[in-house]
Amino acid sequence: MQPELSDLVWRKSSFSGGNGQCVEVADAPEGGRYLRDTKDRSRAAHFFTDAEWRAFVRGVKAGEFD
Repeated sequence: MQPELSDLVWRKSSFSGGNGQCVEVADAPEGGRYLRDTKDRSRAAHFFTDAEWRAFVRGVKAGEFD
């Protein structure tokens, strides 16, 4: 069952320019992460398992998304 997303602690990247063009991430109580669009929080958040999140972070650090 999905937790109430408004109860989660959401955070933005330190690279966010404050212009609303970013995403927010929150740790899921059951493990994993939720990701949502900052400029439209009414849309569904995406859920990623811990393994998926680690793979994403490795890709970012390796420059796969530059």
